[in-house]
Amino acid sequence: MQSLPKTLADDVAKNLVMVARLLDEDPEGAYGYSKVALRLASRVAAVREAAGFAAYANQKYSEALAEFRAARRMTGDVDLWPVMADCERGLGRPEKALDMAGAPEVHKLDKAGQVEMRLVAAGARRDMGQLDAAIVTLQSPELASNSVQPWTARLRYAYADALLAAGRESEAREWFAKAVESDKDGSTDASDRLAELDGVEFVDALDEDANHESTQDPAGGASPETVTEDTEDTEDGDSDDDKS
Repeated sequence: MQSLPKTLADDVAKNLVMVARLLDEDPEGAYGYSKVALRLASRVAAVREAAGFAAYANQKYSEALAEFRAARRMTGDVDLWPVMADCERGLGRPEKALDMAGAPEVHKLDKAGQVEMRLVAAGARRDMGQLDAAIVTLQSPELASNSVQPWTARLRYAYADALLAAGRESEAREWFAKAVESDKDGSTDASDRLAELDGVEFVDALDEDANHESTQDPAGGASPETVTEDTEDTEDGDSDDDKS
């Protein structure tokens, strides 16, 4: 953004900061800020990329793909290749995503990008109903490695999920457990999936308290239903006064 006048550059930067800040928690809000940034500086690659991610987060895959392509044309970088392929999946074109997974651009990606591309390719295989192929796609040195990298949890999770979809539950449990071990920042719900496989049910303590309170009157006594049942029992039987 160095080519922009300082005041304009500052305005654009503020909007990009808001896109980054809201992208995960408020995708719609991030999308709104990205549109403002686009109106201000559509010829800046960083703006087009941010707009692409905001559209992607809102499942506007056609728009996201157009923005990513524009950013790539401006920079010549291949970093966006995996997310562009995932946009093709979102548009219902898994075959196109697989074509991109086999393109020369993949070899120019760093390790994180290559793992991301593998995840997208496996997803495309699953889109096409090719579960076994998806499982094989995810089998890689990165999956087998004991080293924990930023992508490790997501890779293990995807592998576990594919195994479970293929009916290989015991193996899936093993890999969900491995995903939990590597998921230090809670980027997946591997712990919930693992608990589900183990038959563990989580009960919301607040709901339990609410249910307990609903069975009592405001004074803390028994509920009307309980009182009625006790009364009926007395009427059906003989009281001590009747026997005397």
